[in-house]
Amino acid sequence: MTDKTTPMALEGLVVLDLSRILAGPTATQLLGDLGATVIKIENPRTGGDDTRGWGPPYATLKDGGTGDLSAYFMAANRNKRSVAADLGTEEGRALVAALAARADVVIENYKPGGLVKYGLDHATLLARHPGLVYCSISGFGQTGPNRDQPGYDLMAQGYGGIMSLTGAPEGPPMKVGVGIADVMCGMYATVGILAALRHRDRTGEGQHIDLALVDAQMAWLINEGTNFLTSGRLPERRGNAHPNIVPYDVFEASDGHVIVAVGNDAQFARFCDVLGAGHLAGDPDYATNSARLINRDALLPVLRELLAARSVDWIVAQLQAVKVPVGPINDLAQALGSDQAQAREMTVRMDAPETAQGHVRLLGNPLKLSRTPVTYRSAPPRFGVDTDPIRRELGLDEDQDVQR
Repeated sequence: MTDKTTPMALEGLVVLDLSRILAGPTATQLLGDLGATVIKIENPRTGGDDTRGWGPPYATLKDGGTGDLSAYFMAANRNKRSVAADLGTEEGRALVAALAARADVVIENYKPGGLVKYGLDHATLLARHPGLVYCSISGFGQTGPNRDQPGYDLMAQGYGGIMSLTGAPEGPPMKVGVGIADVMCGMYATVGILAALRHRDRTGEGQHIDLALVDAQMAWLINEGTNFLTSGRLPERRGNAHPNIVPYDVFEASDGHVIVAVGNDAQFARFCDVLGAGHLAGDPDYATNSARLINRDALLPVLRELLAARSVDWIVAQLQAVKVPVGPINDLAQALGSDQAQAREMTVRMDAPETAQGHVRLLGNPLKLSRTPVTYRSAPPRFGVDTDPIRRELGLDEDQDVQR
């Protein structure tokens, strides 16, 4: 756990989190890591956030049961307080409205218009609280012909184009191995919220952020997207190869696989020298990256044969020595257990007294701020554990309705 005296960049900021699953919770966890107070609203009729049931694996509790702390839920819900509130009831709506009155930020991922009937939509809350920053995340956004369609990561990856680029050339379209569309959407949400807060702090004026999962996915098509917009030619799946750089791929070694990522012509010359094939760097068909792109199909079989005769360790050591980008392909045990990961605190242990081990292990936050570092203050909460404390903080008795 982090020392409570650590200065926090977003200390004092209150975030009302009406989101669930991954995109919204990714954003609110990041805001919480930076010091914000995040109040997560969960529906008691469904047992809370959907991902509480997305297991196994689960954290084992002291009584030997699994409870509601799935690994999936814990991935995006530390540094939050869980409040059970049913928006289908007057009491639940009033409690959330009271919390919104005290919030700097509201984030939600209901279908467009889904919160209007509860009086918790952006237009209603911004009219009541002009300085509020209100972020809506949906599959396709608040406008457009698909606005009412649901949005999940896999659907966004399919609609937004990234699946058409991912996978082996001869194989089917393939999604990325984790919910990257959700995660990146959460990152865009965080940037938008911080920008809106900057504007609010200067002018007192809040605003609505309309963020679509599919829009965010299209935005990070990066070079492949602009390759298409520039040339008009649809890119093809290349597996691990790069559309604009050769050689930049996964290669088979004598005892495994290795990544080689040659970024410029000088690196290519050093790469060829290491393999005893200096003549390739002098060949006009391969001397420049543009030439290597044109002659990719002729060059790569030659390189694959040369690399297949060497071990992973030999290739990595020799290419690192001449500063050619190279690396192993780690599984998660190797990656997260590496000296580098430990030095960078990319895994963290957080106190969780209700679990059998008394703690949970989570992925660390990659932000390294010199003055206001991220903090790990509270482990992912059990469902509804903060409901009564929050009611008391609002000055309410347990059986007393919140007044609007």
